[in-house]
Amino acid sequence: MMHYIENDRIKVAVADHGAELCGIYDKKRGHEVVWQADPKYWNRHAPVLFPFVGKVCGGQYRYKGVSYPMGQHGFARDMDFTLVGKTENSITHVLRSDEATLAKYPFEFELEITHRIEDNKVFVEWKVTNPAKDEPLYFSIGAHPAFNVPVLPGTKKDDYYVSFDGKEELEYVFLDPVAEAADAENPHKLVLDGGFMKVTMDLFDNDAYIFDHGQVEKVAICYPDKTPYVTIECKGFPSVGVWSKPKTDAPYICLEPWIGRVDNKGFTGELPEKFEEQCAQPGESFESVYTITVD
Repeated sequence: MMHYIENDRIKVAVADHGAELCGIYDKKRGHEVVWQADPKYWNRHAPVLFPFVGKVCGGQYRYKGVSYPMGQHGFARDMDFTLVGKTENSITHVLRSDEATLAKYPFEFELEITHRIEDNKVFVEWKVTNPAKDEPLYFSIGAHPAFNVPVLPGTKKDDYYVSFDGKEELEYVFLDPVAEAADAENPHKLVLDGGFMKVTMDLFDNDAYIFDHGQVEKVAICYPDKTPYVTIECKGFPSVGVWSKPKTDAPYICLEPWIGRVDNKGFTGELPEKFEEQCAQPGESFESVYTITVD
């Protein structure tokens, strides 16, 4: 089921399935901002990545000497959440562990996701609670929102820019195409022009750009005149990915704030040793928020 909230500036749609943000309609400009999941390119809008971000090496992760199979980005995006709250400007969903999740991920958890609007901003709020009495909860969590590019009539994808808040240079890693893991031992330098990266049709041919170590706390897609179109702010997030489907003319770009990410190439450690893995002790909660601003 789809739920809606709106104000004078934007109208937001959120589905029970995956607690997925499925639309942000910009009333001022008269266009939809969120990618509408055309299966020709990618059949999702803005999936929530939990309790894993990206793939695990070899398709398995290890905890207390036991190996568990796990697909890309965990399982929350493919589960039905329960609507637990709705106000004039917010929608709150929750997902709780059950027998099915415990069989592949041996942790009790409660994941609460709230989408809240204020003027031209969407606040996406995450709360991960460990209800267990004596076991820690290890997890990663991330966002994967895709935005329509191009969005203005008469423009092309490669007329647009990605902006990194005035930074001059960033370090990034790519995924190793064979290992399908982050090639963290071979980072690259991205030299920016006044903070801007020009979008080209081959920009994502090597898959996602992964920016680690809290380098990026604000990233935007910009119109051809370099004014902001849509902006993500994610203060305190360790990693950000920028992606579009490689080697296609896919008309969207994803701006992805992550807390934890895909394994590094060659990783064979246990779950607590994963890159930026989070831990909630029994009875504790972890909270985080990122914002989407429609300009």
